[in-house]
Amino acid sequence: MTETVLHELLRTSLVDVFDLASAGGTRESVCAARTQLRFPYRGSCLRHLDGSTVVADASQVQFFNAGERGEVSHPHPDGDASLVLTVDEALLREIAPPALLHDGEPPRFREHRLGIDPRAQVLVALLRHSLHEGTADPLEAESLALTLVQRAIGPRTAHAASGSQSRQRLVDRAKRVLVGDLARRWTLAEVAAEVGVSAVYLTQSFREVEGVPLYRYQLRLRLARALDLLGEYDDLSALSHDLGFSSHSHFTAAFQQAYGRTPSEFRQSALPPKNRAGS
Repeated sequence: MTETVLHELLRTSLVDVFDLASAGGTRESVCAARTQLRFPYRGSCLRHLDGSTVVADASQVQFFNAGERGEVSHPHPDGDASLVLTVDEALLREIAPPALLHDGEPPRFREHRLGIDPRAQVLVALLRHSLHEGTADPLEAESLALTLVQRAIGPRTAHAASGSQSRQRLVDRAKRVLVGDLARRWTLAEVAAEVGVSAVYLTQSFREVEGVPLYRYQLRLRLARALDLLGEYDDLSALSHDLGFSSHSHFTAAFQQAYGRTPSEFRQSALPPKNRAGS
């Protein structure tokens, strides 16, 4: 693939939605004309801004403020992809909690990223699949997009990274390890060795920064990848194996607990039969 492919999925007076895919081993300068919300759903990328580097993956939303210059690199060999939303400025200021935004115009976020919950991950997948497959009309797609934005930045459903900068950098290194091989059944000692700290320190740091244990974060990444891949697998047992789950039943139970429906039910509701693998 070329270095970066931007595919327009929706453009209305209120919201624009794009699918952004980047090749692995690339790096580009970024300066958004309008404030963007980016939802990674495949792989991970690194954002370099103000002398810091942060990891973006499927458990968070990234904010690219209008006029803000930085760089994004794509270390994963298979590249990465994100769903990109821009929202009408007046509407975005109406939706966003005031504490999240700088004063003045255009709307610009104080945080570079926020953690999102499983429901937001489902909305990313539903919006992307329905627009790709042409099953959502503009009104439905706009409603899905704005619901996603509200949930991603809502005070009860979003999570800002906490802890010291050194602990955040450590946790970001651990995330890169996990995303680099989602199918591997890592042990805590192995991840700790990869990032060069003790298992106890890694456990404490991850929970402090992300608010969840490392194993649960890994589960969320695997399930988000499943949302992306469901249309490519006819055999869900094979999908569960490829994502490192111990069994098909374990995968199904975890998916249902996180998203409120089984993988089969999600695929039936989100993907037309003619576009599923094996159909």
